[in-house]
Amino acid sequence: MVFNEGLATNTKYHSSGVRPVIVIPLQSGSSGNCIYVESGDTAVLLDAGVAGVHVQRRLDARGCDIRGVRAVVVSHDHMDHASHAGVLHRKCGIPVYCTMATIARMREKMEVGRIGDLQLFSAGTTLAIGSLLIDTIPTPHDGADGVAFIVRAEGLRLGILTDLGHVFPGLSERIAALDAVIIESNYDPDLLARGPYPPWLQARIKGPGGHLSNEESAGILSAANRTRLQWACLAHLSENNNRPDLAETAHRALLGSELRLFIADRYGACGPFEVVA
Repeated sequence: MVFNEGLATNTKYHSSGVRPVIVIPLQSGSSGNCIYVESGDTAVLLDAGVAGVHVQRRLDARGCDIRGVRAVVVSHDHMDHASHAGVLHRKCGIPVYCTMATIARMREKMEVGRIGDLQLFSAGTTLAIGSLLIDTIPTPHDGADGVAFIVRAEGLRLGILTDLGHVFPGLSERIAALDAVIIESNYDPDLLARGPYPPWLQARIKGPGGHLSNEESAGILSAANRTRLQWACLAHLSENNNRPDLAETAHRALLGSELRLFIADRYGACGPFEVVA
């Protein structure tokens, strides 16, 4: 499920005269998460759960240069989102942005190493990085001071909404104002119940600090402004408790066939996708 395989470059404009926002999910799931977002002369990585060599190769394959990335912004301290932040900084010279609680927990749990350019922010604030504004949205996920993101550029809004915990107040209103969204659709309830996970882990996943099910993701997307939302990409699918066909079926049942719907790759990149004015 991929569109616009030819990457729009910084010199490409659409009929509105506004450059598109380029989005490349480089990997998504409990094995690692990292999303490349580019607008104009600014590119960032959202999360750092993928080894730098894979990030570089996957960007190279799509005509992007990791040396142009201005920031790695870490959403929370779980290893699948944070474990390679230090290496990306040291190997590529990319500043790392995260909250104080997140970096403290990262240093407790994993070998982060030296980070010479660490930019701390408070959850709920807006980051200004080049031509991008990144709203950090506090989430009830069971990480340390975790956030989701809304990236604003060229008058467009892109949501990066994974590891949400549960459908919390204000989420529907934020989705209604988006032009495109990457949203978690982590598990199918029946597969989770019949799967190999012990009861305590099942309870964690479907509890208030866990993840959204296919049906919960579809339900929250139904609040979107259908005339504004250009596409949705389902992300963070569980390897054991979900399947792409189940996720798509659950969403189509509520959303119909008009919305462009994609599914992020668990072990590789997909896209690039464009958000256009």
